[in-house]
Amino acid sequence: MTRSPQGRTSRLTRPSIAVAAAVAVTAGVVAAAPDAKTAEPSPKLSLIAATTSVTLDSWKEDPGVYLDLGTYLTSENGAFELKVTRKSYKDPVLATQVLRNGKKTTTKALPAGLVKDFSGLPDFAQISVTDAAGKTVLKQTEAFCPNNASGRVRPDAPANSKYPQSCPVNPFTLGSVWGVENGWASNTYAGYYAKPVQLAAGTYTAKISVTKKYRDLFGIPNKPQSVKVTVRERSWEAEEGSGSAARSAAPRSSQSSQSAKSADGHQGHQGHGGHEGHQQAVDAPAAASAHAAHGAPARPEAPAARTTGATPTFNVGHGPYPPAPPALPWALKKESLQRQAFSAAKVGDRPGQTDGSRQAPAAEPKAKRPTGKATVPDVPKPDLRSLPAYGITVSDGYEDVPGKDYLAFSANVWNAGPAKLVVDGFRSPGKELMDAYQYFYDAKGKQVGYTPTGTMEWDPRPGHEHWHFTDFASYRLLKADKKESVRSGKEAFCLANTDAVDYTVKNANWHPDNTDLSTACGQENSISVREVLDVGSGDTYTQDLPGQSFDITGLPNGTYYIQVLANPENRLKETNYKNNSALRKVVLGGKKGARTVNVPAHHLVDAN
Repeated sequence: MTRSPQGRTSRLTRPSIAVAAAVAVTAGVVAAAPDAKTAEPSPKLSLIAATTSVTLDSWKEDPGVYLDLGTYLTSENGAFELKVTRKSYKDPVLATQVLRNGKKTTTKALPAGLVKDFSGLPDFAQISVTDAAGKTVLKQTEAFCPNNASGRVRPDAPANSKYPQSCPVNPFTLGSVWGVENGWASNTYAGYYAKPVQLAAGTYTAKISVTKKYRDLFGIPNKPQSVKVTVRERSWEAEEGSGSAARSAAPRSSQSSQSAKSADGHQGHQGHGGHEGHQQAVDAPAAASAHAAHGAPARPEAPAARTTGATPTFNVGHGPYPPAPPALPWALKKESLQRQAFSAAKVGDRPGQTDGSRQAPAAEPKAKRPTGKATVPDVPKPDLRSLPAYGITVSDGYEDVPGKDYLAFSANVWNAGPAKLVVDGFRSPGKELMDAYQYFYDAKGKQVGYTPTGTMEWDPRPGHEHWHFTDFASYRLLKADKKESVRSGKEAFCLANTDAVDYTVKNANWHPDNTDLSTACGQENSISVREVLDVGSGDTYTQDLPGQSFDITGLPNGTYYIQVLANPENRLKETNYKNNSALRKVVLGGKKGARTVNVPAHHLVDAN
């Protein structure tokens, strides 16, 4: 958790671990070509229930029930696809339906104001719950992310879904693609975005339907689904005493006391979880374990609410704590989900998690240094851009550095394409630094050139412990006149595709491989590493990491700007060097030891 000036705690809403799951009727989720031969212009959507009854848990130490009812939206006669974009942060978010008929593609603009952000279709599902006596005890609506945990509903459906595995939650997302593949079903449960409801132990009947505006808009039949719900109360204390069950389940509220000490002395506290994930069956947890630190405590809480099935793969960000639990098939029992969460938090190399000894295929380093003359060919190159800072907080130095004040923040640099950024590091025997090279590729993906681009260095600090590419980005605190006042000590980064920033740009990869540091950033004894930032994705460093702050102890109150600057020395070759800087206005106040920060909205984005 992050500590506010008043000593309160608040959870960062970071882009979760999206985990692709196998529902009862499911297969895996990886990229695939559109099903052009069977796609039709008007997909037929239906609401179905995977089961007629579910058992949900309410933990005595943290009462509340998550209404994971096992209802799905199916798409037949073609895929259900939405393109969601905004021109800039001054413009509203707009949604368009994409209709495919063979090679012909048409679009249908959806009503203005239908969506407010990129987290899904708001007020999509209507849920009412009645008790055993027939009394209505709950009535609410929930948003729906079409990229939620999903699976096939018939054997002749495409083997893989082409759509991304999450609806991004980064407040500065620019574009997203949502979809339910032809012959697939996507869970309607709001997951990460849902709040627990208060239901006493007992039996209930839940009625789930699609709200009228979406039935009319997409031609969905009005066929509500009924599910019997059994709520059982459980207690961590009781199960801890019983021995066996205690090791496989725990309440969401249990907290890890672990914290990471930053290089400048203050402590960053647990405060975010992933929003990314690759859906797997219960016995194979999420492969994208986001940047977990070595030596995690035996019984930590995953630092965020469960995800939508949309991910911890994205929006996890570089952080020193174990990732949030993966978005599993929501029809599964809750104790299975919790068992996954706590096993994922442990260090080790096993199915669904790597400690760095295994690597994703796209993250494999080159075995040898490049040969031949270095050249920068005339081929597509990446376009690095910065997002405005967010997750901005102030804190004192705690007991470690009394009398100090810090301004912490989260920052993201992303790749607008049209080519991915590929950087390899090579280590001369006995040397502490690696020599770094940027690679270039033609339209067919063939490597056609490379150039030296600085160095990589080993970062031994808790929360890092991997190889950083130097001079990838720079953080600066500017005065009101936009002249530099303080520069962050952080200048080096390990590249990973933590956030889906804009999947509507040309050549965007909806299924990047290296979405967590364990697959990309090597170990202390590595001889070489490969770091990749794919098109459409960004790399977030969260505010609880060492070096992710400014020392503001001696600064007067007033207006400042946090500058996130990509490629500050222009060492990386890219298509445009003029869009590398992003500014976020902040106003410092308070007094020494109790500083405050006010973060005005950035145009239409009101997120600190």
